[in-house]
Amino acid sequence: LFARAGRFHSTVSLQNKADVGNASPTLSSIGFKCKGKVKKNDKTDFTDWGSAPGLSTGTKLARTNRCKASGKMCVPGVETPLSTARSFSELHLSPLLVEQLEKEHFTVPTDIQSAAIPTISQNHDVVIQSYTGSGKTFAYLLPILSEIGPLRKSTPEEQRDKKPGIEAVIVAPSRELGMQIVREIEKLLGPGDKKFVQQLVGGANRSRQEEALKKNKPGIVVGTPGRIAEISAAGKLHTHGCRFLVLDEIDQLLSFNFREDMHRILEHVGRKSGGQPISPVGPLAQRTGRQIIMVSATVPFSVLRAARSWGKDPLLVKGKSVTSLDSVSVANTGLALPETEGSMTQVARESLPPALKHYYCVTKVQHKVDTLRRCVHALDARYVIAFMNHVKQLKDVVFKLEARGMKAAELHGDLGKLARSTTLKKFKDGELRILVTNELSARGLDVSECDLVVNLDLPTDSIHYAHRAGRAGRLGRKGNVVTICEQPEVFVIKKLQRQLGFSIDACEIKEGKLVVCKEKEKEEAVR
Repeated sequence: LFARAGRFHSTVSLQNKADVGNASPTLSSIGFKCKGKVKKNDKTDFTDWGSAPGLSTGTKLARTNRCKASGKMCVPGVETPLSTARSFSELHLSPLLVEQLEKEHFTVPTDIQSAAIPTISQNHDVVIQSYTGSGKTFAYLLPILSEIGPLRKSTPEEQRDKKPGIEAVIVAPSRELGMQIVREIEKLLGPGDKKFVQQLVGGANRSRQEEALKKNKPGIVVGTPGRIAEISAAGKLHTHGCRFLVLDEIDQLLSFNFREDMHRILEHVGRKSGGQPISPVGPLAQRTGRQIIMVSATVPFSVLRAARSWGKDPLLVKGKSVTSLDSVSVANTGLALPETEGSMTQVARESLPPALKHYYCVTKVQHKVDTLRRCVHALDARYVIAFMNHVKQLKDVVFKLEARGMKAAELHGDLGKLARSTTLKKFKDGELRILVTNELSARGLDVSECDLVVNLDLPTDSIHYAHRAGRAGRLGRKGNVVTICEQPEVFVIKKLQRQLGFSIDACEIKEGKLVVCKEKEKEEAVR
Protein backbone atom coordinates (compact mmCIF):
# COMPACT_ATOMS: atom_id res chain seq x y z
CA LEU A 1 0.00 0.00 0.00
CA PHE A 2 2.67 2.50 1.02
CA ALA A 3 4.90 1.57 -1.89
CA ARG A 4 2.08 2.44 -4.27
CA ALA A 5 1.43 5.60 -2.31
CA GLY A 6 5.06 6.55 -2.81
CA ARG A 7 4.56 6.51 -6.57
CA PHE A 8 1.57 8.77 -6.09
CA HIS A 9 3.69 11.53 -4.54
CA SER A 10 5.87 11.75 -7.58
CA THR A 11 2.87 12.33 -9.84
CA VAL A 12 1.61 15.40 -8.00
CA SER A 13 3.20 18.72 -8.85
CA LEU A 14 2.16 21.56 -6.56
CA GLN A 15 3.06 25.17 -6.06
CA ASN A 16 3.94 25.00 -2.36
CA LYS A 17 7.62 24.03 -2.71
CA ALA A 18 10.13 25.58 -0.35
CA ASP A 19 12.07 28.58 -1.57
CA VAL A 20 15.66 27.45 -1.94
CA GLY A 21 16.80 31.03 -1.68
CA ASN A 22 15.12 31.76 1.64
CA ALA A 23 15.85 30.31 5.04
CA SER A 24 13.21 28.14 6.62
CA PRO A 25 11.49 29.69 9.67
CA THR A 26 12.86 28.50 12.98
CA LEU A 27 10.68 27.54 15.90
CA SER A 28 11.47 30.85 17.55
CA SER A 29 9.85 32.69 14.65
CA ILE A 30 6.47 31.28 15.60
CA GLY A 31 6.83 32.17 19.24
CA PHE A 32 8.49 29.03 20.65
CA LYS A 33 11.67 29.34 22.68
CA CYS A 34 14.51 26.88 22.70
CA LYS A 35 14.96 24.87 25.84
CA GLY A 36 18.73 24.60 26.05
CA LYS A 37 21.82 26.64 25.27
CA VAL A 38 24.63 25.92 22.86
CA LYS A 39 28.04 26.25 24.42
CA LYS A 40 30.45 28.72 22.88
CA ASN A 41 33.14 26.09 22.49
CA ASP A 42 30.80 23.63 20.83
CA LYS A 43 32.22 23.18 17.33
CA THR A 44 29.34 21.10 16.03
CA ASP A 45 28.69 22.03 12.40
CA PHE A 46 24.90 22.19 12.18
CA THR A 47 25.07 22.78 8.45
CA ASP A 48 26.26 19.18 8.06
CA TRP A 49 22.75 18.09 8.92
CA GLY A 50 21.72 19.31 5.52
CA SER A 51 23.21 16.19 4.00
CA ALA A 52 19.99 14.38 4.87
CA PRO A 53 18.04 13.66 1.68
CA GLY A 54 15.41 16.13 0.61
CA LEU A 55 16.72 19.17 2.54
CA SER A 56 17.04 22.42 0.65
CA THR A 57 19.88 24.93 0.83
CA GLY A 58 17.58 27.27 2.72
CA THR A 59 17.00 24.59 5.31
CA LYS A 60 20.74 24.16 5.85
CA LEU A 61 21.14 27.90 6.40
CA ALA A 62 18.19 27.96 8.78
CA ARG A 63 20.00 25.55 11.10
CA THR A 64 22.37 28.37 12.15
CA ASN A 65 19.72 31.04 12.72
CA ARG A 66 19.69 32.48 16.22
CA CYS A 67 16.71 33.66 18.28
CA LYS A 68 17.24 37.42 18.49
CA ALA A 69 15.21 37.67 21.65
CA SER A 70 17.14 35.09 23.65
CA GLY A 71 20.44 34.82 21.84
CA LYS A 72 20.12 31.02 21.78
CA MET A 73 20.65 28.68 18.88
CA CYS A 74 17.31 27.47 17.46
CA VAL A 75 17.86 23.97 16.15
CA PRO A 76 14.81 22.64 14.32
CA GLY A 77 15.89 19.12 15.15
CA VAL A 78 15.22 19.69 18.84
CA GLU A 79 11.67 19.11 19.98
CA THR A 80 10.26 22.23 21.58
CA PRO A 81 8.01 21.28 24.51
CA LEU A 82 4.97 23.47 25.16
CA SER A 83 3.13 23.83 28.44
CA THR A 84 -0.45 22.61 28.37
CA ALA A 85 -2.92 25.49 28.41
CA ARG A 86 -5.30 25.58 31.36
CA SER A 87 -8.16 27.00 29.29
CA PHE A 88 -9.06 27.60 25.65
CA SER A 89 -8.96 31.37 26.20
CA GLU A 90 -5.18 31.09 26.74
CA LEU A 91 -4.86 29.87 23.14
CA HIS A 92 -6.15 33.21 21.79
CA LEU A 93 -9.22 31.76 20.13
CA SER A 94 -12.24 33.83 19.21
CA PRO A 95 -14.20 34.92 22.32
CA LEU A 96 -17.41 33.69 20.69
CA LEU A 97 -15.83 30.29 20.07
CA VAL A 98 -14.53 30.04 23.65
CA GLU A 99 -18.01 30.90 24.91
CA GLN A 100 -19.54 28.17 22.75
CA LEU A 101 -16.95 25.66 23.98
CA GLU A 102 -17.89 26.44 27.57
CA LYS A 103 -21.57 25.88 26.75
CA GLU A 104 -20.64 22.43 25.45
CA HIS A 105 -18.61 21.80 28.64
CA PHE A 106 -15.22 21.89 26.89
CA THR A 107 -13.03 23.89 29.25
CA VAL A 108 -9.50 22.44 29.29
CA PRO A 109 -7.59 21.69 26.05
CA THR A 110 -5.69 18.45 25.63
CA ASP A 111 -1.91 18.35 25.09
CA ILE A 112 -2.20 18.06 21.31
CA GLN A 113 -4.70 20.93 21.20
CA SER A 114 -2.41 23.15 23.28
CA ALA A 115 0.43 22.54 20.81
CA ALA A 116 -1.47 22.51 17.50
CA ILE A 117 -3.87 25.45 17.89
CA PRO A 118 -1.22 28.21 18.26
CA THR A 119 0.91 26.64 15.51
CA ILE A 120 -2.00 26.57 13.04
CA SER A 121 -3.01 30.08 14.10
CA GLN A 122 0.45 31.24 13.01
CA ASN A 123 -0.43 30.13 9.44
CA HIS A 124 2.02 27.23 9.35
CA ASP A 125 1.45 24.05 7.38
CA VAL A 126 1.42 21.23 9.92
CA VAL A 127 1.34 17.48 10.39
CA ILE A 128 -0.57 16.61 13.57
CA GLN A 129 0.28 13.26 15.13
CA SER A 130 -1.20 12.00 18.37
CA TYR A 131 -2.69 8.82 19.72
CA THR A 132 -6.26 7.91 18.88
CA GLY A 133 -8.84 9.76 20.96
CA SER A 134 -6.53 12.59 22.05
CA GLY A 135 -8.66 15.39 20.55
CA LYS A 136 -7.03 15.82 17.12
CA THR A 137 -10.30 16.89 15.45
CA PHE A 138 -10.74 19.92 17.70
CA ALA A 139 -7.00 20.61 17.37
CA TYR A 140 -7.56 21.74 13.77
CA LEU A 141 -11.25 22.73 13.88
CA LEU A 142 -10.88 25.36 16.60
CA PRO A 143 -8.22 27.55 14.91
CA ILE A 144 -10.20 27.32 11.63
CA LEU A 145 -13.52 28.30 13.23
CA SER A 146 -11.71 31.09 15.03
CA GLU A 147 -10.82 32.60 11.63
CA ILE A 148 -13.89 31.89 9.48
CA GLY A 149 -17.64 31.65 9.98
CA PRO A 150 -20.05 33.09 12.55
CA LEU A 151 -17.71 32.41 15.52
CA ARG A 152 -14.67 34.08 13.99
CA LYS A 153 -12.67 36.91 15.48
CA SER A 154 -13.63 40.48 14.58
CA THR A 155 -13.03 41.05 10.87
CA PRO A 156 -11.09 44.06 9.56
CA GLU A 157 -13.22 46.61 7.72
CA GLU A 158 -11.56 45.93 4.36
CA GLN A 159 -12.51 42.22 4.54
CA ARG A 160 -16.15 42.57 5.57
CA ASP A 161 -17.35 43.18 2.04
CA LYS A 162 -15.49 40.13 0.72
CA LYS A 163 -17.72 37.81 -1.32
CA PRO A 164 -18.53 34.69 0.75
CA GLY A 165 -17.27 31.35 -0.52
CA ILE A 166 -15.80 28.05 0.60
CA GLU A 167 -12.91 28.82 2.92
CA ALA A 168 -12.11 25.37 4.30
CA VAL A 169 -12.15 21.88 2.76
CA ILE A 170 -11.81 18.88 5.07
CA VAL A 171 -11.15 15.52 3.41
CA ALA A 172 -11.79 12.22 5.22
CA PRO A 173 -11.29 8.65 3.89
CA SER A 174 -14.69 7.33 5.07
CA ARG A 175 -18.28 8.49 5.25
CA GLU A 176 -18.42 7.77 8.97
CA LEU A 177 -15.45 9.99 9.76
CA GLY A 178 -16.77 12.73 7.47
CA MET A 179 -20.17 12.73 9.15
CA GLN A 180 -18.52 12.67 12.57
CA ILE A 181 -16.51 15.81 11.72
CA VAL A 182 -19.68 17.55 10.47
CA ARG A 183 -21.46 16.75 13.74
CA GLU A 184 -18.58 18.24 15.74
CA ILE A 185 -18.69 21.44 13.69
CA GLU A 186 -22.49 21.69 13.98
CA LYS A 187 -22.20 21.21 17.74
CA LEU A 188 -19.94 24.26 17.96
CA LEU A 189 -21.86 26.41 15.48
CA GLY A 190 -25.20 25.83 17.14
CA PRO A 191 -28.62 25.15 15.54
CA GLY A 192 -28.86 28.54 13.84
CA ASP A 193 -25.65 28.26 11.81
CA LYS A 194 -25.59 24.60 10.76
CA LYS A 195 -25.80 25.58 7.10
CA PHE A 196 -22.29 27.00 7.30
CA VAL A 197 -20.95 23.44 6.95
CA GLN A 198 -21.88 21.04 4.15
CA GLN A 199 -21.06 17.34 3.95
CA LEU A 200 -20.17 15.82 0.58
CA VAL A 201 -19.86 12.10 1.21
CA GLY A 202 -20.33 9.18 -1.12
CA GLY A 203 -23.48 7.11 -0.85
CA ALA A 204 -25.72 10.18 -0.55
CA ASN A 205 -27.76 11.85 -3.31
CA ARG A 206 -25.32 13.94 -5.34
CA SER A 207 -27.98 16.23 -6.84
CA ARG A 208 -29.23 17.21 -3.40
CA GLN A 209 -25.69 17.93 -2.28
CA GLU A 210 -25.15 20.21 -5.27
CA GLU A 211 -28.45 21.98 -4.60
CA ALA A 212 -27.45 22.52 -0.97
CA LEU A 213 -24.10 23.99 -2.07
CA LYS A 214 -25.88 26.46 -4.33
CA LYS A 215 -28.59 27.39 -1.83
CA ASN A 216 -26.70 27.49 1.49
CA LYS A 217 -23.34 28.78 0.23
CA PRO A 218 -21.37 27.03 3.02
CA GLY A 219 -17.99 28.20 4.24
CA ILE A 220 -16.77 24.72 5.19
CA VAL A 221 -17.05 21.54 3.12
CA VAL A 222 -16.39 18.11 4.64
CA GLY A 223 -16.37 15.03 2.45
CA THR A 224 -14.78 11.95 1.01
CA PRO A 225 -12.21 12.24 -1.82
CA GLY A 226 -14.40 10.67 -4.50
CA ARG A 227 -17.46 12.88 -3.99
CA ILE A 228 -15.47 16.10 -3.55
CA ALA A 229 -13.48 15.40 -6.74
CA GLU A 230 -16.65 14.40 -8.60
CA ILE A 231 -18.56 17.60 -7.80
CA SER A 232 -15.44 19.69 -8.38
CA ALA A 233 -14.96 18.16 -11.85
CA ALA A 234 -18.60 19.00 -12.64
CA GLY A 235 -17.90 22.66 -11.92
CA LYS A 236 -20.27 22.81 -8.95
CA LEU A 237 -17.64 23.18 -6.24
CA HIS A 238 -15.55 26.36 -6.30
CA THR A 239 -12.58 26.05 -3.97
CA HIS A 240 -9.87 28.14 -5.65
CA GLY A 241 -10.10 30.80 -2.95
CA CYS A 242 -10.05 28.26 -0.11
CA ARG A 243 -7.81 29.14 2.86
CA PHE A 244 -7.61 25.77 4.65
CA LEU A 245 -7.17 22.24 3.34
CA VAL A 246 -7.37 19.53 6.00
CA LEU A 247 -6.46 15.92 5.22
CA ASP A 248 -7.75 13.81 8.10
CA GLU A 249 -6.35 10.27 8.39
CA ILE A 250 -3.74 11.29 5.82
CA ASP A 251 -2.05 7.89 5.82
CA GLN A 252 -5.28 6.37 4.45
CA LEU A 253 -5.80 9.16 1.91
CA LEU A 254 -2.42 8.28 0.39
CA SER A 255 -3.67 4.85 -0.64
CA PHE A 256 -3.75 3.90 -4.31
CA ASN A 257 -7.57 3.93 -4.41
CA PHE A 258 -7.68 7.68 -3.72
CA ARG A 259 -4.83 8.68 -6.04
CA GLU A 260 -6.76 10.39 -8.85
CA ASP A 261 -9.29 12.04 -6.54
CA MET A 262 -6.58 13.40 -4.25
CA HIS A 263 -4.64 14.69 -7.24
CA ARG A 264 -7.63 16.80 -8.32
CA ILE A 265 -8.28 18.07 -4.79
CA LEU A 266 -4.67 19.11 -4.29
CA GLU A 267 -4.62 20.85 -7.66
CA HIS A 268 -7.88 22.78 -7.23
CA VAL A 269 -8.18 23.66 -3.55
CA GLY A 270 -6.52 26.95 -2.67
CA ARG A 271 -5.63 28.26 -6.11
CA LYS A 272 -6.90 31.63 -7.27
CA SER A 273 -9.60 31.24 -9.91
CA GLY A 274 -8.29 32.37 -13.28
CA GLY A 275 -4.99 33.43 -11.79
CA GLN A 276 -1.53 32.66 -13.11
CA PRO A 277 0.26 29.71 -11.52
CA ILE A 278 2.60 30.83 -8.79
CA SER A 279 6.24 29.96 -9.16
CA PRO A 280 7.31 27.16 -6.83
CA VAL A 281 10.25 29.34 -5.83
CA GLY A 282 9.16 32.41 -3.94
CA PRO A 283 8.91 33.95 -0.47
CA LEU A 284 6.38 32.86 2.10
CA ALA A 285 4.08 35.74 1.19
CA GLN A 286 3.72 34.40 -2.36
CA ARG A 287 2.02 31.17 -1.35
CA THR A 288 -1.27 30.15 -2.92
CA GLY A 289 -3.23 31.21 0.14
CA ARG A 290 -3.90 27.61 1.12
CA GLN A 291 -2.80 26.34 4.52
CA ILE A 292 -2.52 22.55 4.56
CA ILE A 293 -3.13 20.53 7.73
CA MET A 294 -2.47 16.78 7.79
CA VAL A 295 -3.79 14.67 10.64
CA SER A 296 -3.36 11.05 11.72
CA ALA A 297 -2.55 8.84 14.66
CA THR A 298 0.21 7.23 12.57
CA VAL A 299 2.73 9.22 10.54
CA PRO A 300 4.91 6.88 8.47
CA PHE A 301 7.57 7.94 5.98
CA SER A 302 5.05 8.32 3.15
CA VAL A 303 3.20 11.03 5.12
CA LEU A 304 6.41 12.93 5.86
CA ARG A 305 7.34 12.80 2.19
CA ALA A 306 3.89 14.06 1.16
CA ALA A 307 4.04 16.88 3.70
CA ARG A 308 7.42 18.05 2.39
CA SER A 309 6.10 17.97 -1.17
CA TRP A 310 2.73 19.62 -0.59
CA GLY A 311 3.46 22.01 2.27
CA LYS A 312 5.52 25.11 2.86
CA ASP A 313 8.12 24.49 5.59
CA PRO A 314 5.72 22.15 7.45
CA LEU A 315 5.99 21.52 11.18
CA LEU A 316 5.34 18.26 13.01
CA VAL A 317 3.07 18.67 16.04
CA LYS A 318 3.36 15.61 18.23
CA GLY A 319 2.10 15.48 21.79
CA LYS A 320 3.32 18.62 23.53
CA SER A 321 6.13 19.34 21.07
CA VAL A 322 6.55 21.14 17.76
CA THR A 323 9.39 20.09 15.46
CA SER A 324 10.60 21.19 12.05
CA LEU A 325 9.69 18.41 9.64
CA ASP A 326 12.96 18.83 7.74
CA SER A 327 14.87 17.68 10.82
CA VAL A 328 12.77 14.62 11.62
CA SER A 329 15.05 12.31 9.62
CA VAL A 330 17.90 13.37 11.90
CA ALA A 331 16.11 13.73 15.22
CA ASN A 332 13.82 10.73 14.94
CA THR A 333 14.98 8.12 12.50
CA GLY A 334 12.25 5.76 13.58
CA LEU A 335 9.69 8.02 11.95
CA ALA A 336 11.50 9.04 8.83
CA LEU A 337 12.92 5.76 7.60
CA PRO A 338 11.10 4.14 4.68
CA GLU A 339 8.33 1.75 5.67
CA THR A 340 9.91 -1.29 7.31
CA GLU A 341 8.33 -3.63 9.83
CA GLY A 342 10.12 -1.82 12.66
CA SER A 343 9.17 1.72 11.67
CA MET A 344 5.54 0.79 10.99
CA THR A 345 5.33 -0.94 14.36
CA GLN A 346 6.59 2.19 16.08
CA VAL A 347 3.93 4.42 14.57
CA ALA A 348 1.27 1.82 15.41
CA ARG A 349 2.39 1.73 19.04
CA GLU A 350 2.43 5.51 19.32
CA SER A 351 -1.13 5.74 17.98
CA LEU A 352 -2.60 3.78 20.91
CA PRO A 353 -4.30 5.53 23.86
CA PRO A 354 -2.11 5.14 26.97
CA ALA A 355 -4.86 3.92 29.33
CA LEU A 356 -5.72 0.71 27.46
CA LYS A 357 -5.34 -2.83 28.83
CA HIS A 358 -4.86 -5.67 26.34
CA TYR A 359 -5.99 -9.29 26.71
CA TYR A 360 -6.56 -12.38 24.61
CA CYS A 361 -8.89 -15.29 25.29
CA VAL A 362 -8.56 -18.74 23.70
CA THR A 363 -11.76 -20.56 22.75
CA LYS A 364 -13.28 -22.67 20.00
CA VAL A 365 -14.74 -20.92 16.98
CA GLN A 366 -18.31 -22.01 17.80
CA HIS A 367 -17.99 -20.46 21.27
CA LYS A 368 -16.67 -17.04 20.21
CA VAL A 369 -20.00 -15.20 20.43
CA ASP A 370 -20.73 -16.62 23.86
CA THR A 371 -17.21 -15.65 25.00
CA LEU A 372 -17.90 -12.14 23.74
CA ARG A 373 -21.11 -12.00 25.78
CA ARG A 374 -19.30 -13.24 28.91
CA CYS A 375 -16.50 -10.67 28.42
CA VAL A 376 -19.01 -7.86 28.22
CA HIS A 377 -20.63 -8.93 31.50
CA ALA A 378 -17.31 -9.62 33.24
CA LEU A 379 -15.96 -6.16 32.44
CA ASP A 380 -19.37 -4.51 32.89
CA ALA A 381 -18.83 -2.78 29.53
CA ARG A 382 -21.58 -0.43 28.33
CA TYR A 383 -20.31 0.60 24.90
CA VAL A 384 -18.72 -2.33 23.04
CA ILE A 385 -17.36 -2.45 19.48
CA ALA A 386 -16.74 -5.95 18.11
CA PHE A 387 -14.62 -6.30 14.97
CA MET A 388 -14.81 -9.00 12.31
CA ASN A 389 -13.07 -9.36 8.96
CA HIS A 390 -16.00 -10.37 6.75
CA VAL A 391 -19.32 -8.57 6.28
CA LYS A 392 -21.31 -11.79 5.72
CA GLN A 393 -20.69 -12.93 9.30
CA LEU A 394 -21.89 -9.74 11.00
CA LYS A 395 -25.62 -10.45 10.76
CA ASP A 396 -25.19 -13.93 12.23
CA VAL A 397 -23.28 -12.59 15.23
CA VAL A 398 -25.92 -9.90 15.86
CA PHE A 399 -28.67 -12.55 15.70
CA LYS A 400 -26.89 -14.75 18.26
CA LEU A 401 -26.25 -11.82 20.61
CA GLU A 402 -29.87 -10.66 20.50
CA ALA A 403 -31.00 -14.26 21.10
CA ARG A 404 -28.97 -14.09 24.33
CA GLY A 405 -30.65 -10.86 25.39
CA MET A 406 -27.98 -8.34 24.34
CA LYS A 407 -28.93 -5.31 22.27
CA ALA A 408 -26.67 -5.31 19.21
CA ALA A 409 -26.56 -4.08 15.62
CA GLU A 410 -24.29 -4.38 12.60
CA LEU A 411 -22.48 -1.53 10.83
CA HIS A 412 -20.84 -1.95 7.44
CA GLY A 413 -20.44 -0.31 4.03
CA ASP A 414 -23.33 -2.14 2.40
CA LEU A 415 -25.85 -0.35 4.60
CA GLY A 416 -27.49 2.80 3.29
CA LYS A 417 -26.57 6.21 4.66
CA LEU A 418 -29.76 6.52 6.73
CA ALA A 419 -29.37 3.04 8.23
CA ARG A 420 -25.76 3.71 9.16
CA SER A 421 -26.56 7.09 10.73
CA THR A 422 -29.48 5.60 12.69
CA THR A 423 -27.34 2.73 13.97
CA LEU A 424 -24.55 5.05 15.08
CA LYS A 425 -26.99 7.35 16.84
CA LYS A 426 -28.60 4.46 18.70
CA PHE A 427 -25.18 3.21 19.80
CA LYS A 428 -24.04 6.62 21.01
CA ASP A 429 -27.35 7.19 22.82
CA GLY A 430 -26.95 3.90 24.68
CA GLU A 431 -29.83 2.11 22.98
CA LEU A 432 -27.37 -0.50 21.69
CA ARG A 433 -24.74 -2.17 23.83
CA ILE A 434 -22.69 -3.88 21.13
CA LEU A 435 -21.82 -2.59 17.67
CA VAL A 436 -20.60 -5.40 15.40
CA THR A 437 -18.62 -4.06 12.48
CA ASN A 438 -15.72 -4.63 10.11
CA GLU A 439 -12.67 -2.50 9.31
CA LEU A 440 -15.04 0.30 8.25
CA SER A 441 -15.23 1.65 11.81
CA ALA A 442 -11.59 1.15 12.74
CA ARG A 443 -10.85 4.76 11.87
CA GLY A 444 -12.67 7.92 12.77
CA LEU A 445 -15.54 6.38 14.74
CA ASP A 446 -15.61 8.60 17.81
CA VAL A 447 -17.68 7.22 20.67
CA SER A 448 -15.80 8.67 23.61
CA GLU A 449 -17.65 6.42 26.08
CA CYS A 450 -16.51 3.20 24.35
CA ASP A 451 -14.91 1.08 27.07
CA LEU A 452 -14.37 -2.25 25.32
CA VAL A 453 -13.09 -3.35 21.92
CA VAL A 454 -13.31 -7.04 21.02
CA ASN A 455 -11.56 -8.68 18.08
CA LEU A 456 -13.74 -11.62 17.07
CA ASP A 457 -11.42 -12.06 14.09
CA LEU A 458 -7.69 -11.37 14.26
CA PRO A 459 -6.52 -8.08 12.72
CA THR A 460 -4.24 -8.49 9.71
CA ASP A 461 -1.29 -6.63 11.27
CA SER A 462 -0.18 -4.35 14.10
CA ILE A 463 -1.43 -1.22 12.30
CA HIS A 464 -4.97 -2.61 12.07
CA TYR A 465 -4.78 -3.80 15.68
CA ALA A 466 -3.85 -0.27 16.78
CA HIS A 467 -6.68 1.40 14.89
CA ARG A 468 -9.24 -1.08 16.17
CA ALA A 469 -7.99 -0.75 19.75
CA GLY A 470 -8.02 3.03 19.47
CA ARG A 471 -11.83 3.09 19.56
CA ALA A 472 -11.62 2.53 23.35
CA GLY A 473 -9.85 4.58 26.01
CA ARG A 474 -10.44 7.89 24.25
CA LEU A 475 -9.66 11.25 25.85
CA GLY A 476 -7.79 9.63 28.72
CA ARG A 477 -10.58 7.26 29.75
CA LYS A 478 -9.82 3.67 30.77
CA GLY A 479 -10.54 0.94 28.24
CA ASN A 480 -9.97 -2.73 27.46
CA VAL A 481 -9.13 -4.63 24.29
CA VAL A 482 -9.90 -8.36 24.17
CA THR A 483 -8.92 -10.54 21.23
CA ILE A 484 -10.85 -13.81 21.05
CA CYS A 485 -8.94 -16.44 19.13
CA GLU A 486 -8.55 -20.16 18.60
CA GLN A 487 -5.58 -22.07 20.01
CA PRO A 488 -3.72 -22.34 16.64
CA GLU A 489 -3.92 -18.51 16.36
CA VAL A 490 -2.12 -17.77 19.63
CA PHE A 491 1.21 -17.41 17.79
CA VAL A 492 -0.27 -14.41 15.95
CA ILE A 493 -1.05 -12.76 19.30
CA LYS A 494 2.53 -13.37 20.41
CA LYS A 495 3.81 -11.80 17.21
CA LEU A 496 1.60 -8.73 17.68
CA GLN A 497 2.85 -8.51 21.26
CA ARG A 498 6.50 -8.52 20.14
CA GLN A 499 5.86 -5.98 17.37
CA LEU A 500 3.87 -3.55 19.51
CA GLY A 501 6.19 -3.81 22.50
CA PHE A 502 3.60 -4.27 25.23
CA SER A 503 1.97 -7.21 26.99
CA ILE A 504 -1.22 -8.83 25.69
CA ASP A 505 -2.20 -10.96 28.67
CA ALA A 506 -3.90 -14.34 28.36
CA CYS A 507 -7.19 -14.38 30.24
CA GLU A 508 -10.30 -16.42 30.86
CA ILE A 509 -13.75 -15.81 32.33
CA LYS A 510 -14.21 -17.45 35.74
CA GLU A 511 -17.30 -16.99 37.91
CA GLY A 512 -18.33 -13.92 35.95
CA LYS A 513 -14.94 -12.20 36.22
CA LEU A 514 -12.08 -11.72 33.78
CA VAL A 515 -9.03 -13.42 35.27
CA VAL A 516 -5.49 -13.01 33.91
CA CYS A 517 -3.75 -16.38 33.54
CA LYS A 518 -0.47 -17.02 35.35
CA GLU A 519 2.74 -17.62 33.42
CA LYS A 520 2.52 -21.42 33.55
CA GLU A 521 -1.10 -21.33 32.41
CA LYS A 522 -0.08 -19.04 29.55
CA GLU A 523 2.50 -21.53 28.38
CA GLU A 524 -0.03 -24.35 28.56
CA ALA A 525 -2.50 -22.27 26.56
CA VAL A 526 0.14 -21.73 23.88
CA ARG A 527 0.89 -25.46 23.74
